[in-house]
Amino acid sequence: MTQPPDKVISMTVERILEEAETSIRKVVPDNIQITSIDFEGPIIVIYTKNMDEFADNNDLVRLLAQSLRRRVSIRPDPELLSNAEDAEKAIRDTIPEEAEITDIFFEDETGEVTIEAISPGLVIGKHGELLNDLKKSIGWAPKVVRAPPIPSKTVSDVRSYLRSVKEERIDFLRKLGRRLVRETGSGENWVRVTTLGGFREVGRSCSLLMTRDSKVMIDCGAMPSGDGSAHPYLNAPELQPLDQLDGVVVTHAHLDHSGMVPVLYKYGYEGPVYCTAPTRDLMSLLGIDYIKVAFGEAKKAPYESSHVREVVKRCVTLKYGETTDISPDIRLTFQNAGHILGSATAHFHIGDGLYNIAFTGDIKFEKSWLFNSAVNRFPRLETIIIESTYGGYHDVQPSRHDASAQLKKVLVRTLAKQGKIVIPVFAVGRSQEVMLVMEDLMRNEQIPTVPVYLDGMIFEATAIHTAYPEFLNSSLRTQIFQQGENPFLSDIFKRVDSMEMRLRICDDPDPCIVLATAGMMNGGPVLEYFKAWASNPKNSIIFVGYQAEGTMGRRIQKGWKQIQLSERGGSITVDVKMNNETIDGFSGHSDRMQLLNYIDGLDPRPERVLVGHGEEFKCSDLASSLYKKFGFETRAPMNLETIRVK
Repeated sequence: MTQPPDKVISMTVERILEEAETSIRKVVPDNIQITSIDFEGPIIVIYTKNMDEFADNNDLVRLLAQSLRRRVSIRPDPELLSNAEDAEKAIRDTIPEEAEITDIFFEDETGEVTIEAISPGLVIGKHGELLNDLKKSIGWAPKVVRAPPIPSKTVSDVRSYLRSVKEERIDFLRKLGRRLVRETGSGENWVRVTTLGGFREVGRSCSLLMTRDSKVMIDCGAMPSGDGSAHPYLNAPELQPLDQLDGVVVTHAHLDHSGMVPVLYKYGYEGPVYCTAPTRDLMSLLGIDYIKVAFGEAKKAPYESSHVREVVKRCVTLKYGETTDISPDIRLTFQNAGHILGSATAHFHIGDGLYNIAFTGDIKFEKSWLFNSAVNRFPRLETIIIESTYGGYHDVQPSRHDASAQLKKVLVRTLAKQGKIVIPVFAVGRSQEVMLVMEDLMRNEQIPTVPVYLDGMIFEATAIHTAYPEFLNSSLRTQIFQQGENPFLSDIFKRVDSMEMRLRICDDPDPCIVLATAGMMNGGPVLEYFKAWASNPKNSIIFVGYQAEGTMGRRIQKGWKQIQLSERGGSITVDVKMNNETIDGFSGHSDRMQLLNYIDGLDPRPERVLVGHGEEFKCSDLASSLYKKFGFETRAPMNLETIRVK
């Protein structure tokens, strides 16, 4: 008689855990007490009453991982840990007030407690004595970090929420761990990619990677133009039912890649989302804002805030270069994509050496003011799916230096006329780069010092950047954390925190600069400044990011002299007389030459390149050029194509 699937999985798990225990006993010395072994997501967790023995033997964990061929986490037996309330009180009683603790958060998944402080040295104490005393008294392993220069409400809210659902999350991870070790089929395996959105277009990026035993979705984004086709093709038969998905991999937080992930939970998906930690936090910030913008425009949002919380609860975060199992036959590794904070290229190793495929997401193959250049070296690679936002023949962007010089020229010219400047920016990425350049120009007196107002989510997104310094480029990290010079904290930047303040800025006769969302002007506070200032030729609007076809920003960028906008339930016509400038060098996307150089430098060289995330003619042109230049098999598939790559 055939066993039910759940019983088969349970039998498989028990067998693997028994084998794991046998392997562990062979590696771990007899004096170390192992109290239990379990799965949590892709990790085998080993609980022990002898944490110090593991801490003193760095090779032991490595040997265990090699023996088990899985990621291993060593944690203290729960009996050794004080409850979180008592532990927090002990920490605050032990650490001197001068350390200025800003946050304490407990990570039940690791048995660590992170202590965030203005003066981390005072937390550690002389020769680490304070931390050692704490560890003995509370059981938790203390980890000390410097407090971010700008407190982030989003980061704090995410941590608080994860604390509140810790039992549910552990239960979820244990179920996930059991699903990951289910038996695979026998016979021929194969690899297919189905394009569900973002091919021969920019927006609603979504792909489905399938093998005989697995289904993994890569990105699930919204269409920025909001023209009615906001969703990817989630009703494609290959995708249904959603509860058969093994996982969703999100390359970065921009809405055209992550904006529809909460919809999956609305319609029955309950599995994991794999992303970097900054992507998780930024994705939740942008998801909540997506709901607010829809409400403000009297539209029905496609999901509710509860669905955003479900995404956060089920996120499995990875660092760059960290490899993890995400299905019985697929392993995932993230590499830096250089696009925005936490953006990643997703590399999939399928089967036991069967096939390797990478999805670049959005990439910047150049060191920027914020990030290091995208990584293009992988252990193995047969197929790569690459973006082509600026992949057209004439898409050559100026360097960052030239872009800065061009911005300086426009600012000087406009401010000399006592004009105002509005810059539509994406809250994540472009706004922080523009802030760095403006701070440098004003500090060095290359442009007049005027207020730079930040409206929308820019300030909060900037705070999240400072919470994850390890994802910034090395020179910026050094400037902020070693030299004590944080350009984001400059006095020139003013946060717009109310409608009243926004109206005062719009009516103020003095010159100023406003950075405001949304980056493509399809909603958000940027429209208020545009309405107020568009008719004055002294003023300027500066586009520093990509404007998708069909968006308000694209119409203005093209030079439309009259723009229809909604106001209080009606419609108004805005006459556009302000100066209209586009500065391409700030883009977080690679231009044509950078894309060609990225492919040229790929190590190893792939057999096949699929091109997406670009307007139709740019996808086709880049695919054709790659074939002619390198001789790869190339394709620019349309949405809803299924391509067998192995």
